[in-house]
Amino acid sequence: MITIRIALNTDIEEIQSLYRNTVLVINRRDYSQAEVEDWASCGDDPSKIEGMIKTHYFIVAVNRQSEIVGFSSITPQGYLHSMFIHKDFQGKGVATLLLNEIERYAVAAGITRITSEVSITARPFF
Repeated sequence: MITIRIALNTDIEEIQSLYRNTVLVINRRDYSQAEVEDWASCGDDPSKIEGMIKTHYFIVAVNRQSEIVGFSSITPQGYLHSMFIHKDFQGKGVATLLLNEIERYAVAAGITRITSEVSITARPFF
């Protein structure tokens, strides 16, 4: 069973690890090694994630062992900033659960349009 909850500052290290591993493993199918290494380094600064937790609607998907298996965030303006799923949980409905919650939040917040820049790897989902 997967549960969706608000991200906490205590989740930052686990979010960083999931982000880095997902980019380096999953996105490697569609991007060069240099590209994924550069992209993965964007998550190295914990203050960036802390800032997003404060300013975005930032949610995590956790499994029965309370491990984070995915996360997503949206800005108050409707920009879907992130959607990353652990490599072992790809194709198991986690992204759909996260997106459903993001959409529920957007409607409740009066956001009428969600936009995003989507990687080549994620395009089939969206």
